[in-house]
Amino acid sequence: MICGASNQDLASITDLCAVFAAAGVHCVDVAADAAVVRAARHGLLWARQRTGADPWLMVSVSDGSDVHFRKAVFDPDLCPSDCPRPCERVCPADAITADRGVEASVCYGCGRCLPACPQQLIRAQEHQVGLEGLSQLFQELQPDAVEIHTSPGRGAAFERTLLSVAASHVPLRRLAVSCGLEGHGVTPAVLARELWDRHGALRRLGMRPLWQLDGRPMSGDVGAGTARAAVRLWQQLRAIAPPGPLQLAGGTNDVTIDLLQTLEPSTLARPSGVAFGGMARALLQPLLQQAESRQTSLRDWPRGWDEAVSLARSLIEPWLQKG
Repeated sequence: MICGASNQDLASITDLCAVFAAAGVHCVDVAADAAVVRAARHGLLWARQRTGADPWLMVSVSDGSDVHFRKAVFDPDLCPSDCPRPCERVCPADAITADRGVEASVCYGCGRCLPACPQQLIRAQEHQVGLEGLSQLFQELQPDAVEIHTSPGRGAAFERTLLSVAASHVPLRRLAVSCGLEGHGVTPAVLARELWDRHGALRRLGMRPLWQLDGRPMSGDVGAGTARAAVRLWQQLRAIAPPGPLQLAGGTNDVTIDLLQTLEPSTLARPSGVAFGGMARALLQPLLQQAESRQTSLRDWPRGWDEAVSLARSLIEPWLQKG
């Protein structure tokens, strides 16, 4: 379950981690931010004490500019008084308000508001951790796993980032590498060669890879069609990718597993896992908002908690049942 590499909504992160841990996910992925990690661990501990669930905690960084590491910004004083505010309608995180503009801690950078603004007042602002102090940060955070978002052509930058992670001497269960085709103008064969280069760097440091194939970034809550991008990328890469688990991400939602089941019977291989981000958050967003309006959390609202766990299970149990 992906909380979002730029998501700093601490109350929601605690509830999301608690709910999806209780529902049975194997890993939660959050921003490499001390406050965010504390919030996530609070939710995970809450779930573990009540259910025994103990998923990994993964943190995300990037080796360069990346859509997952940005936030929208604009000056609300510049908005015309008669603007219909389509930016508010398209924001899945409800991060935009008439008086404050974009609530930075809530925005996770999906970018849907950028083309929606009729005045073109909204811009994207980079929001990511640099290499300086990265090793010390990981020593503080002590994650179970790390995800590095990368892009074709950034092999040297990836190795620099990887060396900073390794210098922390934190024992990682996996080093996840997130990369896709969209927006990079390369073929699946070129992407596979890039992943093989990353594999060589990981092997030299004795790290175990997990390949997170980013089909259509941050779009799983948009509709069923986005799931096809994730499944198609896996189909294109599964025979030519380097060793290690191949995981679906970017556009995944509740129909992803149905798409896999429609593949030809001769396709015996299946993805090693799935990461849900936008879909997972959108599923619980109404309940998170209701809890906030009640000035409580899902964990302290029995009916809301039960409904949230039921919704989370409806998303992930079909995958758990597949083993």
